[in-house]
Amino acid sequence: MKEKLLLLLFISTTFLFGQQKKYVINWEAPQIISGGTYTIEIPSFNRENFTYDFDDGLQFVDQWEISSLINEASVEVSNVSYASISKTDLKDLEINKIPSKLKFTLKNSKSRDKLYALFQLSPIIKDSNGNYKKVASFQINYNTSASNKSSFQKAGGSKVISNSVLSSGEWYRFYVDTTGVFKLSKSFLQRLGVNVNSVDPRSVKLFGNGGRMIPYSNSEPYPLDIQENAIRFVGEEDGIFDNDDHILFYAQGPKEFNIESNTNINCYTDKTYYFIQVSSGLGKRIQPFTQPSGTIDLIIDTFEDYKFHEIDEYNIAALGRRWFGDRFDVDNNKTFEFDFPDLVSSEPINLRTYFAAAATTPTSMEVSVNGTSVATRTMSGSSSPSLASEAFYVAPVNVNAATVSVELNFDNQGNPSALGYLDYISIEATRALNFQGNQFQFKNSAVASASGIGQYNITNASQISEIWDVSDIYNVSNFINVEASSSLSFTSPLGTLKTFVALTPSDYFEPKFDQSTTVANQNIKGTVFSNSQGEFQDVDYIIVAPNNMINEASRLAQINRNQYNLNVKVFSLNEIYNEFSTGNQDIGAIRNLVKYVYDNASAPENRIKYVCLFGDGSFDYKDRVPNNTNIVPSWYSYNSFSLTFSFVSDDFYGMMDANEGTMARSDRLDIAVGRILADTPQRAKEMVDKIESYYIKEAYGSWRNNFVVVSDDVDSDWEGILQKTTDSIGNVVSNSKPFMNIVKIHSDAFKQEASAGGNTYPQVTEAMVNAIDNGALVLNYFGHGGEEGLAGERIFLKPNILSLRNFLKLNCFVTVTCEYTKFDNPFRQTAGEFTYWSKEAGAIGLITTTRQIFVSFAIAFNNILEPYLFSFSNNDSYEDYEYPSMAEALRLTKIDPAISSNNQRRLVFFIGDPAMKLAFPKPNIRLTTINDVPIAQSTDTLKALSYVKLAGEITDISGTILNDYSGTLSTTIYDKSIDRQTLANDGTRLNGQLVKLDFTTLGEIIFRGQASVTNGQFEFDFVVPKDIGIPVGFGKVSFYAKNEQLLQDQSGASINTVRIGGINENAAEDNIGPVITLYMNDENFVSGGITNESPTLLAKMEDENGINTASGIGHDIVAIIDGDETNPIVLNDYYQTEVDNYKKGVLSFPFRDLEPGLHTLTLKAWDVYNNSSISEIQFIVFDKDQELVINNVLNYPNPFVNYTEFWFNHNSSESLDVSIQIFTVSGKLVRTLNGQTTGGFKSTSSLSRDIVWDGRDDFGDKIGKGVYIYKLKVYSSLLNKKVEKIEKLVIL
Repeated sequence: MKEKLLLLLFISTTFLFGQQKKYVINWEAPQIISGGTYTIEIPSFNRENFTYDFDDGLQFVDQWEISSLINEASVEVSNVSYASISKTDLKDLEINKIPSKLKFTLKNSKSRDKLYALFQLSPIIKDSNGNYKKVASFQINYNTSASNKSSFQKAGGSKVISNSVLSSGEWYRFYVDTTGVFKLSKSFLQRLGVNVNSVDPRSVKLFGNGGRMIPYSNSEPYPLDIQENAIRFVGEEDGIFDNDDHILFYAQGPKEFNIESNTNINCYTDKTYYFIQVSSGLGKRIQPFTQPSGTIDLIIDTFEDYKFHEIDEYNIAALGRRWFGDRFDVDNNKTFEFDFPDLVSSEPINLRTYFAAAATTPTSMEVSVNGTSVATRTMSGSSSPSLASEAFYVAPVNVNAATVSVELNFDNQGNPSALGYLDYISIEATRALNFQGNQFQFKNSAVASASGIGQYNITNASQISEIWDVSDIYNVSNFINVEASSSLSFTSPLGTLKTFVALTPSDYFEPKFDQSTTVANQNIKGTVFSNSQGEFQDVDYIIVAPNNMINEASRLAQINRNQYNLNVKVFSLNEIYNEFSTGNQDIGAIRNLVKYVYDNASAPENRIKYVCLFGDGSFDYKDRVPNNTNIVPSWYSYNSFSLTFSFVSDDFYGMMDANEGTMARSDRLDIAVGRILADTPQRAKEMVDKIESYYIKEAYGSWRNNFVVVSDDVDSDWEGILQKTTDSIGNVVSNSKPFMNIVKIHSDAFKQEASAGGNTYPQVTEAMVNAIDNGALVLNYFGHGGEEGLAGERIFLKPNILSLRNFLKLNCFVTVTCEYTKFDNPFRQTAGEFTYWSKEAGAIGLITTTRQIFVSFAIAFNNILEPYLFSFSNNDSYEDYEYPSMAEALRLTKIDPAISSNNQRRLVFFIGDPAMKLAFPKPNIRLTTINDVPIAQSTDTLKALSYVKLAGEITDISGTILNDYSGTLSTTIYDKSIDRQTLANDGTRLNGQLVKLDFTTLGEIIFRGQASVTNGQFEFDFVVPKDIGIPVGFGKVSFYAKNEQLLQDQSGASINTVRIGGINENAAEDNIGPVITLYMNDENFVSGGITNESPTLLAKMEDENGINTASGIGHDIVAIIDGDETNPIVLNDYYQTEVDNYKKGVLSFPFRDLEPGLHTLTLKAWDVYNNSSISEIQFIVFDKDQELVINNVLNYPNPFVNYTEFWFNHNSSESLDVSIQIFTVSGKLVRTLNGQTTGGFKSTSSLSRDIVWDGRDDFGDKIGKGVYIYKLKVYSSLLNKKVEKIEKLVIL
């Protein structure tokens, strides 16, 4: 176990349960905060306690591990020492975010079995005199207490395994879109499918949880299962459903004010579903409410009526969960009227109106009520990262008329491009309890603070049939107005707020229904822990998918069962919504399912570990935008204007503790969460195919030893930290995991080139694409980025992504940079999505961002992530040879104390299968001898042109030789490390000095070869190239071995053991260059043949002393296309020897996007003695995405007796449908053969020989000797094109 006790540096004194901590804030030079499109400067202090965001402003934060819960209410701050700070020194701090007094909180923060205290304080205040002060030191006191332990108890009874009510009975569904009392007639139920003529009405039951949104907080009570509602079934007493019989019930629609989201409209749905169940047993019925008798303490003859105007049409910035309605552009004045009959004018109305503006200059909104201006609110001009600003007016207003007219006048202040938006207007007005002819809901808040008995008096009540108490929507009770008098009175206990509905038979609401009206039986809660034998089994992993992708989600589940022995459960969104939210879309339903499984594990260590959201997401829950991608919804912030803090996060689904769920700073992830970005079932299939390919034997290879780091260049003086951080990450991984080979691509180490579109780094793009195509376990880019790609110099864009050919060498793509994978905007597909969507190339998973991110946070995040991802952190429970999944590494990073206090951690997503572990080979491979001398003794130096033999062994973790291990070893030997320096292309200076980075890279590859492993031992030999560096120093020997039969691989490295340098003065003479044979795609290729635009060059080489890959000056393996010697393609890294034969080898290089037409390729290679040879090949490129081409059609052998193959070349990389019809010379059809060519990443060949024939007809009879004609038809489903060729064959 690597977990260690962290020693916290603070002064602590304990008295009984009391705790004390003292702090000194060391104010430092202002800090620059930079994001994707902005830079601000703010005051700064102790780095470990500093945090800033646009919502909370500047904050002092501390956290420490605790053994028991703290009493959050007990915290006190004392002994505060202040120092003055001028307004100028506040720099870019938002003045309105600075409090007038000290604000602080202390919270419990838990992640699985770890408990923390998190303290937060605003370190700058504005005193009563208008002066600004900064805190210099202070002390906090708090205590532990049992009083708030209940905050960690499970809410909603989730720690109980139970069956769902949906598990039995017949179920039907309908919906409502408003709140009130509804009538279900016999004919309506019949249209739903209820067999009304045979059902006993007394057994009919109604279920539903109402239209309110499920609370974000786990501690807020919400039913675990759908609840039965009390109904009134008129005419059920005789047990027969007569034509006039009907059901009356109270329904809560989707339009209820939600304080958490400050909206009157359910964010997720415009429908509230209710279920009808027909089963044995009596249904719940409305009962009379008890009316207390005695002295009346309060007369209630008024009520508070609530009306609102809110339309959700515009998401101003396509961010967050806030939507706006009326837009102010050409028409800047709008009036909204609200009617309040019997208004009590002596009581002011409570007016709330929220609005926003998208403008770069200040604007304002004037609010008038009944023609009188009551307020003007100014909205500041917006600048990045904010795209809009808001204002509101909330105040009591006196009115005299029953009709309240609210007028909004938007003043763009001369900016014609400014747009105003209305969020909502709401009015709560006091009305007399006087019946107006329609059902109405009433409440009076005065009863909540009173005690005793209250009497409600309603006038004009003769048409009121009954009063319903709907305070508890599941257990409605009533009072029948038997007397039908004009005045109606009833009593009720005081002390709690009660809500009632006055009913009249002439005004019941009518429900509605969709095309689908039945609900199948299901029982997630009762069966989720049952295995195939019906026994209890803990759940490791849940996949949530839409119904049309459930098959692919099930495939993913089976992959994880096979690969990691996980118990995986797959649930469709429909069944989750049915069981946890009565069929209503709500992210809380998904979270509550996960929490139910988490809470009911057999032991803490057996809790669910992974959750996968199998589908794309969108900021639009309700499909208001065209081509929406709301497949599986995510959590969105209320802040909806900021490119940085209006975030989307799937972390919501992994917050399991009872005090979590609101996505507060103290909420810590308990479960690793990932998302499969599939917007269609076809995409879902492609992504699961891709995941499946990661584990197959063809994916094993030495590329798994590679880690690529890429940095942006230095455009501003502070940006040197980008390349410095990147370089440090590579060095730390190299030191901790020596078997990893670090490929460093610092953009500023390459020559910058000017173009019409700005400065570029074409060599960086080439190096990055080549490094990806060569294969890397992880690629980490650090620098600027965006939705189109990486870096301002556009080093990696969508076309580069689409050209990737790292088939079966898929990487984890880490880009903690701005908006690279902003997947939730249906209007724009991002570079990150393309990186993931590439069917056979690109990334297998992304640790990536969805919004703009602070560079300072990204630095900290990168530094913390790598130790978890590569498993050398001291803060996790994994041994060095054990690796968490990529998503679990991200979870561990997010809960790390160095990161967990920063809300920007929510911006980082894992895209991919959250259970997938990186394909790290197991340890170990070690070098044992050099030229038969044990490495513990003095060994030979590897001199230029010397013959060398190395030997070693495969061992287990403990160092024991694996005597039963057989397979193939790949060895890469690097010359001495190279010291390099960046070029400072932009001439950027910091403190007068050019910003340059000194860094070290691996040396040139002097040998890349293969050897067989037998009984755990291997040896290989080679001749050291002449072009090695002459000074003697230590090189690196990198090993990788694989056993394809057992699907096992190992790796190891020899560091500071093998000395390289010098010259072998006694080397034998060699003046003959290598033999080179060229092909395109495969060895059946004939020069002049056809290919697609991305063919693979194959070069077979042979030389008595081996091929030189050491990159001596002028001695590279180089390909030239069409004589363009100004753009040589260096191919050293693509050559590898044959197994156990250093004299022969193969070079394989994937070209990309060649122009259509005839091409001539010339390849020049050198042997280790620097003798060269040249070979040439021609090929014709046809764009596979434009046309389908075949040639060289033949059958072989021809003539034949009883076996022939049909051969043809084609230009497709996808499978083609092939049909061959064989005719006699007179035209009679004798045989039809159908099949497919081999396509995809397992085949790069342009030759098809997939169709064979045994000389028999369609009936299986042998046909006669002679000449026959055959027609070859080839069809591409991708292009929807077909080509035909006719040839002849002879049967002997």
